[in-house]
Amino acid sequence: MHRTHGRAGALLAGVLLLTVTACGGGSEPGPGTDEGKGAGKDSTAARSEESRAVVSIAPENGAKAVDTSGDLRITAAGGELTEVVVADAEGAEVDGTIAADGASWTPSRHLAAATTYQVRAVAKDAEGRSATQESRFTTLTPKATFTGTFTPEDGSKVGVGMPFSIRFDRGITDPAAVEKAIEITTEPAVDVQGHWFGNDRLDFRPEEYWKPGTEVTVRLGLDGVEGRPGVYGEQAKTVAFTIGRSQVTVVDAKKLTMEVKRDGKVLRSLPVTTGAPGYETWNGQMVITEKHAEKRMDGATVGYPGEYDIPDVPHAMRLSDSGTFIHGNYWGGSAFGNRNVSHGCIGLRDVKGAWDEKAPGAWFFENSMLGDVVVVKNSNDDTIAPDNGLNGWNMSWADWTA
Repeated sequence: MHRTHGRAGALLAGVLLLTVTACGGGSEPGPGTDEGKGAGKDSTAARSEESRAVVSIAPENGAKAVDTSGDLRITAAGGELTEVVVADAEGAEVDGTIAADGASWTPSRHLAAATTYQVRAVAKDAEGRSATQESRFTTLTPKATFTGTFTPEDGSKVGVGMPFSIRFDRGITDPAAVEKAIEITTEPAVDVQGHWFGNDRLDFRPEEYWKPGTEVTVRLGLDGVEGRPGVYGEQAKTVAFTIGRSQVTVVDAKKLTMEVKRDGKVLRSLPVTTGAPGYETWNGQMVITEKHAEKRMDGATVGYPGEYDIPDVPHAMRLSDSGTFIHGNYWGGSAFGNRNVSHGCIGLRDVKGAWDEKAPGAWFFENSMLGDVVVVKNSNDDTIAPDNGLNGWNMSWADWTA
């Protein structure tokens, strides 16, 4: 009984299957049927949902040795770009701008060298339908590079006269590209402009001395910048420094006095000696760029061979590249405040060995920092050249920004 029931069930299932198949009319609708017309309408609707926008990315996907400037181009036809993301392997994005008409996207800066980038671009047509294109490429590896040596150092606190100065180890023939790659921000905000001295030095400063307490951040985005044909930058670094209190010292070469002002108040007045006749001290605004508790000074290094060679000049601070210092002097006798006897430096009474903390030279050394300003007036010499040391303050703002 049980086995017979099983066969009867199988026969019944077969009849039911045949009935369903007959009612369905088969899996493909016949021509001219309503179902056929319905399928045609669905197919047309699916095709019409495709966006008419077409996104194009150059360089092509998988490209190698792509130039860091000019080769990246993203455009849209039949629609407008709505989103563009260009990022390196670490997710750092390249800033850029979509044109007002949505037809193109332009990077705001150059690309880094020897870097792989992923691109994703989206455009929409007039009906709002999206089209997306992706690409991946790698930039060139330079055969020749340049770097810059800069001052002040990261994390330092400096005086109000300190510019940000960078000297390149190769002459730059595209200064605009290099300058564009250096971004300076300040808190509080102040306009900071760059000025080139020759083709290998670029200094930045505000119109007036920095405001005490200003926080300065410099972003060196030089990696991938073509500074001269075939020569690319390789620095990607952030430098931050703080402006300390304001100290400006005024030296009167005629009265042989020096007045030290901090935050507008006189700290101390001291007798000095400056350049003797024929060796006069430069006039103008000079910035302290080095400090040495003791320093050898040899006349041969500044064009006066055999005239002096002092191995232990105390409390020496550099004011120019050409050898102007303000320093302690233990051999000047009664010259301080009475007569000018130096070879162009500014001398303060001091002791051999730099041990006397109360000596004027020691006091000024301890109360000075890199970036402080020393102004010389009433000397029988010209004003110091702006590029002789970090002394761009001797240029008008109009000339600096020209």
